[in-house]
Amino acid sequence: MGQSSAIVNLSQYFGARTAAMLLGLFPINANLSTARAVGGLLYKIDRKHRQRALENLRASFPEKPQAELEYIAERSMQHFIELVMDVLFTTRLINVESWHRYVHLDGLSESLKILLRGRGAIMLTGHYGNWEILGYTLATLGFETYSIARPIDNPYIDSWLLGVREKKGQIILSKRGVTTTALDVLQKKGVLGFIADQNAGPKGMFVPFFGRQASTYKSIGLLAIQHNVPIVVGYARRRGDKFEFDIGTSDIIHPEDWQNFPRDQYRDELHYITARYTKGIEDFVRADPTQYLWIHRRWKTRPKDEVAGTVAGVG
Repeated sequence: MGQSSAIVNLSQYFGARTAAMLLGLFPINANLSTARAVGGLLYKIDRKHRQRALENLRASFPEKPQAELEYIAERSMQHFIELVMDVLFTTRLINVESWHRYVHLDGLSESLKILLRGRGAIMLTGHYGNWEILGYTLATLGFETYSIARPIDNPYIDSWLLGVREKKGQIILSKRGVTTTALDVLQKKGVLGFIADQNAGPKGMFVPFFGRQASTYKSIGLLAIQHNVPIVVGYARRRGDKFEFDIGTSDIIHPEDWQNFPRDQYRDELHYITARYTKGIEDFVRADPTQYLWIHRRWKTRPKDEVAGTVAGVG
């Protein structure tokens, strides 16, 4: 790291810590109101991300009127700023004695049985609601979980937020060199968490997501098959405008499910698993699309035949 880069990173770090300290003087719900105001302003001035969100929404909900799509897009950007505020306050508010005031478990009996039996599992969510609070709440309740996360570019902020996220026992694994570590977690019958709705590039597996083919990582399905562990697809959805969430499950994929997958609909076990958990993510996003990160470039990579058809059509 060069001297100028280090100075910039330190300046950003101290600025973030100062902002967090000042925000700590106010109640969380007041700060969430401020976050929505900031998000609303960003929606108006950030033309690039506003247009990207609207393009994604038009393709995903062609039946919805323009006014509703604009409302969802703006609320989505507000929600993203609220999430930043949530992260700063989670360790102050969520503990063994108080978690039930802010987090409501919605039909999690089967999911909790999977965690309690200690035979290993993969837990998935998307860029939706407060994905950070899922692992943190489970750790607070005594469930040791390992989550895959990309390091933040600023190492000082990354180290600070890593401490926040791991305070109650949630263990964050860097994506750099994650394959060996992830294998080790599952070999020891641990619980491994992923945010599973990221664009996987040209080498990913294409499966439907909101009616369009989306490149999706193969590693999740491969790990599940190799270690014969179930996949739990879940979410943490905000209740209204407050620091309050419903944690629930949209699908659980058991090994016997992919061992008996419909061979007339899917190419193989991996295709079945990847398509099914992606459908599980789509299901909870549809329940409240304002909480999804629509500025996310989920459909950036296109299938080769689609690209070839476009080129052929132009020619």
